[in-house]
Amino acid sequence: MIQTFRDAWKIPEIRKKLLFTLLMLVVFRFGSHIPVPFMNREAIAQIFNQSQGGILSFLDLMSGGNFGHFSIFATSIYPYITASIVLQLLTIAIPSLEALSKEGETGRKKIAQYTRYLAVALAAVQAIGYTYGFYRQAVNTSNMFQDFVIIASVVAGSTFLIWIGEMITERGIGNGISLLIFAGIVARFPADIWASIRMASAGMTSWAWVAVFLILAVAIVVFVVLLNEGQRRIPVQYAKRVVGRKMYGGQSTHIPIKVLMSGVMPIIFAQTIMSIPSIFVMFQGRESDAAKFLTKWFTPAGNVGIFVYSIFMVLLIVFFTFFYTAIQFNTVEYSKNLQQNGGFIPGIRPGKSTSDYLQRTVNRLVFPGAIALAILSVLPTILEKVTGMNFSFGGTSLIIVVGVILETARVLEQQLMMRHYKGFLK
Repeated sequence: MIQTFRDAWKIPEIRKKLLFTLLMLVVFRFGSHIPVPFMNREAIAQIFNQSQGGILSFLDLMSGGNFGHFSIFATSIYPYITASIVLQLLTIAIPSLEALSKEGETGRKKIAQYTRYLAVALAAVQAIGYTYGFYRQAVNTSNMFQDFVIIASVVAGSTFLIWIGEMITERGIGNGISLLIFAGIVARFPADIWASIRMASAGMTSWAWVAVFLILAVAIVVFVVLLNEGQRRIPVQYAKRVVGRKMYGGQSTHIPIKVLMSGVMPIIFAQTIMSIPSIFVMFQGRESDAAKFLTKWFTPAGNVGIFVYSIFMVLLIVFFTFFYTAIQFNTVEYSKNLQQNGGFIPGIRPGKSTSDYLQRTVNRLVFPGAIALAILSVLPTILEKVTGMNFSFGGTSLIIVVGVILETARVLEQQLMMRHYKGFLK
């Protein structure tokens, strides 16, 4: 992987894309230090410290600390992720959206436009919940215009992040949304590591638990790499055909089916859905009966909620793994393309039989991979609850970081391969 980055840096075209990606991430980190106007900074710090380690710690981690000090990026990129989930589900349920998704590039641009509109609306809802729910005691406004400025600042910050993510995807390297989440998580690592060392030094937790988390972190890295790189190669044979005096086809190849085609997106989607109870708590206020009920039963902060939360996380990760895989790898379309190009899987009849065979193979690969990914993401959360340690780098965040690095390295390899092909053709 290091060699891939080194080779990519030597190529001017790819180096520009890498520099553009780094520049956008630097802009994201600079913007994380811009405070929302008309908010009391000391009150924000006091309110957040009182709930540290509670139901909203994950929101602060995934936003790169923006939620904790309530910067203009407080809602992060999650309104866009939620909007993407909603639009993808509606595409299956609403025929007009399904037809639009099949119109090629024009249809995808239209759906992307709808996603942005919905993301802005969701960002406004979250901004209101954060400001007048969780941080309502820190609001220093005297008129409606100042209230509007607070909400507009947060919504504008989220919209700007959406633009940065799309620009990285279009002009940079890798998936812009995943890289923004990656940058936010990595920015918190040094502080979290130092806090854990101080806890162990002060006797608040044992060094044995620190060692357990470090071993778990290494094991997660190894296992995630194996999951991302694991694949099954299905042999494909192309029939020989004579066109004029030349013979085409007859070569053998394979279809690489990865254990985790979806990468880390199922975890991001699942975490976004499971953060909804926390947002409702912010609307209701932490001292209300509804907030206490949600905290106890549906968030990691509750003694019962940690298990309910974990069960739902496992189910959602499995569901989104299958859902995202079905979007990426359409077995029916793949079977048709094979048949049209004279390809077939040895021992399997072309057409529906090939489609069914591919679907069975994908299901057999994806299901154990999804279960393993779900367990890896949930187990550290339970250990954090048992030990009382806030080891962010030992849980879901580490899976996301490793997955994004591997995905970015894979994109770079593809860029290098395309460039070599272009040079050969010239």
